Amino acid sequence: MQLEPYLFFHGRCEEALNFYKECLRGEIVGINRFEGSPMESNVDPDFRNKVMHASFVAGDVKFMASDGRPGGGPDGADDIALSLATSDAAEGERVFAALAQGGTVSMPLEDAFWGGKFGSLTDRFGVQWMVSVHS
Repeated sequence: MQLEPYLFFHGRCEEALNFYKECLRGEIVGINRFEGSPMESNVDPDFRNKVMHASFVAGDVKFMASDGRPGGGPDGADDIALSLATSDAAEGERVFAALAQGGTVSMPLEDAFWGGKFGSLTDRFGVQWMVSVHS
């Protein structure tokens, strides 16, 4: 399994990525926007050009980022989640179920439009987790 931080920038993701690119001499590996994705109809028209998902790399430093969930909390309320990725479906399901015990599942671990499975939850200690199973 791999663990990476996932940062939410509440509408300022592209600005933040460019800032970190300069500061850390890194690279924005890819940007996917809400526009053109199956999520496009779930966001307001003025949010469609925002970043749905991006990856950033600077040497050994890696993180993923987004403008946030439509209707997400104010700055500081839900800025960081931990993302676990695995290619072992059974292990992904086991870990998701274990982390969910006593917590709150916000999105069940299900087939994702980009392939594999994805789910998110907040564990009983208030930590946000995103679990991806890549086939």
